[in-house]
Amino acid sequence: MSAIDAVTRELLDKTEFVTIVTEGPEGPHVVGNWGDYLRRLGFDEDRLVLPAGYYRKTEENLQRNNRVQVLVASRSVQGNHGPGQGCVLRGTGVILEEGELAERAKAAFPWARGALVITVESVDTQL
Repeated sequence: MSAIDAVTRELLDKTEFVTIVTEGPEGPHVVGNWGDYLRRLGFDEDRLVLPAGYYRKTEENLQRNNRVQVLVASRSVQGNHGPGQGCVLRGTGVILEEGELAERAKAAFPWARGALVITVESVDTQL
């Protein structure tokens, strides 16, 4: 069964910004990426692919604890209480500097050193 349902797919198709949270020794570490970058590299039923430029702290955190949370939201998606919907995707992440996904990220984004690949295990809507 797919972790990414129809509402989440619509959010991924419309979000402007992607917030990524990992856990480090000092606590949560938050970074961002653009929604159109996600759409350019793609997502499927249980995986998100984003270009990884710097993300050094994110990578350090993922090497210690590969758990990751991603927040996406859009006012153009109908929520339960009016316009606007968001969701938190939870799963595991890894930064790949070699292989097909890394090469695709580098080709699309010359500044990227690879791809941040997130395997989605669960999704919770927020609004």
